[in-house]
Amino acid sequence: MIDWLGPEEWQAVALSLKVSFWATLLALPLGLLVAYALARWRFPGKQVLNGIVHLPLILPPVVTGYLLLMTFGTRGPIGSLLQELGIVFAFRWSGAALAAGVMAFPLMVRAMRLSLEAVDGRLEQAAATLGASRLWVFVTVTLPLILPGILTGTVLAFAKAMGEFGATITFVSNIPGQTQTLPSAIYGFLQVPGGEASALRLVLVSVAVAMSALVLSEVLARRLARRLGGE
Repeated sequence: MIDWLGPEEWQAVALSLKVSFWATLLALPLGLLVAYALARWRFPGKQVLNGIVHLPLILPPVVTGYLLLMTFGTRGPIGSLLQELGIVFAFRWSGAALAAGVMAFPLMVRAMRLSLEAVDGRLEQAAATLGASRLWVFVTVTLPLILPGILTGTVLAFAKAMGEFGATITFVSNIPGQTQTLPSAIYGFLQVPGGEASALRLVLVSVAVAMSALVLSEVLARRLARRLGGE
């Protein structure tokens, strides 16, 4: 692939992989917590939380990127505080990871929530009656049963992060080598004469990554389900 892609194209692919990896990794623990809360807990404002989680799927990505810029930009309420600590998101690759993570978060949470809701509560109750704490029940009973959902959500979130464009370009712009991810590079190549060939190569890479992620999530989820089912 390195020989097939030019230096600038390969740079965009490498940055996209980096951004998607960190976006998925950092979103995973919070996604599991939110999915568990939505699936198992009853609390005031639950529907509000559910709406906020899924809002990036409904809003135009540009709107999400603008909200991130207003919040985490250097003049935003959170961004200005982080800047004093030396943490800057706007127009940095870390900001691209934040934007990609926000856009991918609903897919991750939904997959995990569906898995949690499918778990037979009697199994957890049986473990609890034997004296196991809630945390131990979750680690030894619930977590193994929802591993396929966690895996599916993680892979889908990674693929979504790889393809994120609108929120990313609004929040961190399209700076080659710094914030120019794969979709941004495709857009950039299409704006210059003679860039169609480079754009096409990156489109093929995008399709290959997306399809691979979907197939991998299905295969691994089924293998885990069979293993947990004792087949």
